[in-house]
Amino acid sequence: MAEPSTMARQVWGVGALLLAMGDALAARFGACSVRGELSGFTRAASGHCYFTLKDADGQAAALRCAMFRRAASLVDFNPRDGQQVELRGRIALYEPRGELQFVVESMQLVGTGSLYEQFLRLKERLQAQGLFDAERKRALPRFPARVGVVTSLAAAALRDVLTTLARRAPQVEVVIYPSPVQGAEAPAALVAALQLANQRREVDVLILCRGGGSLEDLWAFNDERVVFAVAESGIPLVCGVGHETDVSLADFAADLRAPTPTAAAELVAPSQAEALEQLSTLARRMRRQVQRQLERQAQDLDQRALQLARPGAVLARHAQQLDRLEERARHALRHALLRAAEAPQRLAARLERAQGVQRERAAVRLQALAARLLRAQQTQHQRTSLTLQGMEQRLAALDPHRVLSRGYAWVTNEAGQPIVSARALQPGQQVQAVWSDGRALAQVLKVQPED
Repeated sequence: MAEPSTMARQVWGVGALLLAMGDALAARFGACSVRGELSGFTRAASGHCYFTLKDADGQAAALRCAMFRRAASLVDFNPRDGQQVELRGRIALYEPRGELQFVVESMQLVGTGSLYEQFLRLKERLQAQGLFDAERKRALPRFPARVGVVTSLAAAALRDVLTTLARRAPQVEVVIYPSPVQGAEAPAALVAALQLANQRREVDVLILCRGGGSLEDLWAFNDERVVFAVAESGIPLVCGVGHETDVSLADFAADLRAPTPTAAAELVAPSQAEALEQLSTLARRMRRQVQRQLERQAQDLDQRALQLARPGAVLARHAQQLDRLEERARHALRHALLRAAEAPQRLAARLERAQGVQRERAAVRLQALAARLLRAQQTQHQRTSLTLQGMEQRLAALDPHRVLSRGYAWVTNEAGQPIVSARALQPGQQVQAVWSDGRALAQVLKVQPED
């Protein structure tokens, strides 16, 4: 039995339901403002921008946003992932996919998101430790035989790398070191894969790659453990993470940064066609050099053959040469004889000139010696005169008559010996006193010695 018509329920069409929900959201919220962190920002060729707005405090809440060309042209800065912005717009439903989205009318920069701030702080600290120094970078091998790839087996980047290597250098072997490239377990797995590749040492160069994504999608390549593993790799490493505008800390630590995984494959392996073309060019140059050498040797061989074909001409040239040598020998002999005949005269003249020069030098030397002897005699005479004057002055100073002229007398005994002490006298003794102008005989009457 059918239910009564009063119990019939309303059945919506999908479009009608979405339209009703959009109207309800517009009536409930209208124009509103929201603040969060930019993530996955892209600008289409049409000028429209699409991105996700996330909570800046790390909550797992995200809002899909669309900013059309007119509103995007009014933004006065270059939006990028990690920036904290304040949006003004309205809530709407994107009916073709039934998705809730925020249609942005204006965007203002509030500050840098916490994840991007963490990126900048970690970059500054690792740079201060020298992990990004240019001196650490190594050149890639020019023609690697094996290339190692560290990435996820399910990543589109792996297919791009394999396709590029197969197209450019099919002779190069590829060794894959699988590892997740996103999520909490990705950093430890990437470090283990890099360490395994360095332990095996079976490849000439490594490629660390994954496709593009937001800052949080690529965060495993900003992990400090992964950056240290990249910097400490003993095998030259190329990092191709994300798209051309994506930058990770692993890019700075790698020996070479590639803008994309495809570009990384192009950098590590030269094109086989180009290498073959270079080999062909070198082969052509070698063939030309060998051909020129063969031609020169053929000409020399022809000349030798012509010479052997006419031995008479060769002998005639040799005879002419012998004649010239004989004439030169005779001329040299005559010249030597003439010089030998003139040698005594030249020797006598040279000897006379040498004797004259020697006599002149001896005369000059004698004159110089005479002048030096005269100067020495004069100097010695002056020195002797000065010495005599000094001795005369000393003798005059020691002359006892000069002392006697000042009132002193010189007393001697009868034998003429000087009496220098009163104790040597006896009463009644005859003594002689000498002054500067004469002498006298005296008799000692009394002796009074002093203590």
